[in-house]
Parts: sequence; C-alpha cells; structure tokens
Amino acid sequence: MGPGTPARKRNSQEDKEKTKPAQEMKLLLDTTVIIDVLRDRKGRRELLADLLRTGHSLSTSVLNVAEVYSGIRPGEEGLTEAFLDGLEEYELGSQVARAAGKLRITWAKKGRTISLADAIVAAIAIDQRCALLTDNRKDFPMPELRLHPLP
Repeated sequence: MGPGTPARKRNSQEDKEKTKPAQEMKLLLDTTVIIDVLRDRKGRRELLADLLRTGHSLSTSVLNVAEVYSGIRPGEEGLTEAFLDGLEEYELGSQVARAAGKLRITWAKKGRTISLADAIVAAIAIDQRCALLTDNRKDFPMPELRLHPLP
C-alpha cells in the first residue's frame, strides 16, 4: 500500500496475499464498472469472476463508493453493500489529494480538462499501483496510469 492513501480492507485477505501468483494485478474498479456489475450489464459479473479466478485483486476508492451511492436505486442497497464489502477500499489521503490537484494542473496546461473526481481516482490508482478498470478511458489520459482493457 502506498504511503499517501490509507486503505481499509472490508474483508481480510492476508493469507491470500502471502500466496499471490506472480501475474496477479491489483485492479481498481471505476464507478461505471461497479454499476454494470450491480445491474448485471455487459457481462461484467462474469468478467470480474474470471479476473478473481486468475488471481487478480479488486478494489475501489471512497470516491467511487460515493458516486455509486449517489445513483443508487430503490432495492439496490443490499446488493450494493454486499458487493462493496468484498472490495478493498482506498481512502483519500493528503498526499494523494495533492497528486490529484497536480494532475489537473498538468493536463489543464495541455488544454485538457480533467474532472476533480477523475483526477482523484487516477491519483489513488497510481499511488496504490492499481490498473484502472473503466469504460471512460478518454477521461484518463495520464501515461503513468495503467488502464486494464475491457472487452
């Protein structure tokens, strides 16, 4: 875990982490992917199940959790909480907040507007050395950010 963002494991996986396969990748789920899983769209449940079977770990950020809850529909609370409980959740620390601000400034100087939310998600993924799973690849032009391909 990077020094800039405290993490809170919703379910302890210490034993699993000791036996990680060499090819395992830490993946941070963006809001669009989480919503697709919750609403059973685009085969995302199967995709995440395959990623877990091959040893990858799944996480998200507190910002993505807030975005999911801001659009939650009646009756989705139980499934949403159950799904999010299975993810590692990264918080926003001051070092990552500064990095997000710097990302926005860097891209603004290049004539590209990056939303604060996207800059925060990118900064958390970079800090935690996660690849980002998102449908909105165009919103994350940062070369230092790894984007995991979606089918």
